[in-house]
Amino acid sequence: MKFIHAADIHLDSPLRGLERYDGAPREDLRGATRRAFENLVELALNEAVDFVLLAGDLYDGDWRDYNTGLFFTHQMGRLQAAGIPVLVIAGNHDAASQITRMLRVPDNVHVFPTRKSDTHRLAALGVAVHGQGFATRAVTEDLTAAYPKPDPDLFNIGLLHTSLNGRPGHDVYAPCSLDGLCSRGYQYWALGHVHRHEIVAKNPWVVFPGNLQGRHAHETGPKGCLLVQVEDGQVSGIEQRTLDVVRWSQCPVDLGDATTLDAIYDRIEPVLRRAAWDAGDRLLAVRIQLTGGDAIHARLRAGHERITNDCRVLAGSLGNAGLWVEKVLVETQGTVSLADRHDAFGGLLRTIEALEQDPDGLASLAQEVATLTARLPLDLRTGEDAFDPTQAHVMTPCLEDVKALLLERLLGQETTREDRP
Repeated sequence: MKFIHAADIHLDSPLRGLERYDGAPREDLRGATRRAFENLVELALNEAVDFVLLAGDLYDGDWRDYNTGLFFTHQMGRLQAAGIPVLVIAGNHDAASQITRMLRVPDNVHVFPTRKSDTHRLAALGVAVHGQGFATRAVTEDLTAAYPKPDPDLFNIGLLHTSLNGRPGHDVYAPCSLDGLCSRGYQYWALGHVHRHEIVAKNPWVVFPGNLQGRHAHETGPKGCLLVQVEDGQVSGIEQRTLDVVRWSQCPVDLGDATTLDAIYDRIEPVLRRAAWDAGDRLLAVRIQLTGGDAIHARLRAGHERITNDCRVLAGSLGNAGLWVEKVLVETQGTVSLADRHDAFGGLLRTIEALEQDPDGLASLAQEVATLTARLPLDLRTGEDAFDPTQAHVMTPCLEDVKALLLERLLGQETTREDRP
């Protein structure tokens, strides 16, 4: 027997903020979750699996219309024609959807209740699947405490959307302990909610498959599902199958002692080539992280927009149409300080550096820019990389940019004077 364990599909996830990226492959990114789900269905058909488990967050909150649900039911119809059952629980994002509750699904799809746990038996396969979906977006109790006892004559699977005892970057929903899961006596726990693949335990198997398709720059690396083999009532093998159509990658580039932009691009190019090769024929969205390069720090900060566009041109020149530079992060540290100068530049730099070390001063500055922040476009203020200058973690890099611009301007003026005859 073999089955697929997948989770966190997030069909038609909105991918907010794409409009602010010039040249972004918007349509490819917006359609990525659907195409990855089609890959999941193709895998199920090609492998002739016995059933498919979807461990929550099939959707991404409320839909704008029924098209998302119609797409899902069409894909389920393909599996129904092949005689493949699909067992689904609602996650925290599914619970936010009103339309989901009214959607009629094909007969091969079993959706577990949200008010209490239940067992669905696949008698011909000798399998009992126990599960419960989220009735509300924020479930804070341990759902597994009321999960049914295992059937001693069947292979028992627990289907659960949970953060376990907590995972970085994920809200604490349906918290539970590994010991508690093991005590239920099931042979396999099919978990969802955490977007990174993780084998938590092997006796019994407790597994997060990760999400099916990365949706932003913090969901990096291969994404997909798990193909699970069962023999003689025991898991005999688990294979991670990559199904994503867009790959997100964070690429650190050590600039070393580079002092010119050309030297910087010479270091970036091989990193981009290697990342594109690793991604294969799928679209690759890269976030470049520039480190080292202290000697050119001011130019990097002051010329950030130009450097970002130069990197995008460089990516295009590599002959890989599927390579897109999403962002360039300047994480270098400056070694030149002009704060000791007895002129306007020095005084302004001293004021900025003092402000960076003054929480009360930063809070006061945040109030000064609050009105301006409210006027920013919604797409700029929301999403994974929301820009809110009233937040200290956003304001501090902005102050660093101001210092870099001052330094670049001053050094440029002094270079001009030195060049005069």
